[in-house]
This record gives sequence, C-alpha cells and structure tokens, in this order.
Amino acid sequence: METMAEKKPDPLKEARAVVRYLKISPRKVRLVINVIRTKPVAFAFSALTVLKKKAARLVEQGLKSAVANAKGKGLDQTRLVVSEIKADGGPTMKRFMSRSMGRADQILKRSTHLTIVLREGERAFGPPPQPAEGEAKADAKIKKRAKQAAGKA
Repeated sequence: METMAEKKPDPLKEARAVVRYLKISPRKVRLVINVIRTKPVAFAFSALTVLKKKAARLVEQGLKSAVANAKGKGLDQTRLVVSEIKADGGPTMKRFMSRSMGRADQILKRSTHLTIVLREGERAFGPPPQPAEGEAKADAKIKKRAKQAAGKA
C-alpha cells in the first residue's frame, strides 16, 4: 500500500530538456526561473517574453525544447506545467586581470546547466485571455500619449 509521499510520478507523463554550458552565471538564471516554477507553460512563455533579462531568452529556448520533447512523447500541450526547473553551476573559466603594483585579480566566468521538467497537469490551461477590443484601443491611446509626453520632456 503506497502513501502519497511514496507515490512516484509516471516518467511517461513527463518531458525534460537539459541546456548545458550557458554563458551566464546560475545566480542570474535563478532570478528568472523562480518566476515560472510550477506555472503552466502558456503562462511561462508570456512571463518570459515580458522579462528584460538575457537569462529569460535562454530559459525560453530551453522551455521550447522541453515542449517539443513533450510533443514527441504525445503529451497534451494544453495541460503542461513546469514541474521542475533548476540552474546548476557548470564549469568556471578563470581569468586574471592585471592591477597596479604588479598584482593580479582573478575573474571568474561562470556557466550554467539548466534542467527543465514538464508534466501533464490535472486540467487544461488555455491561452492567456486577450483584452476586449475597446480595452486594446484604450491601451493604445495611453501608450501613444506616454510617447508624446516623453518626446516633449
């Protein structure tokens, strides 16, 4: 008799992607992956497109790869959830920069191994809701006024 703690997820219901040797430090990547952990894939893509970080573009590529792997396994794409995502440290390149009086400072160029695991959720998640036509026009007017105000300042 298995309890909930002992019950292991079905490996056939998950898809994974591993992106290795990313030229960015794991600490910077973790800021981005904490936003999409345990979220539906549709939400994760929309959140990554909004974030203005280099790591967001790299995580988005890895997420696309994991979704493609899920499609290859025959998983339902509307039910996919980012169940596990982690950024581990990869190899570090060590460089030296010369300083005054014959000294040298060490420069560490870190790299990252990114692992993404997608699982099928209990329910289907549709695409994010689109604003109504009137709301979209109002948003466009607000953005236009903001641009004009920025140009005058």
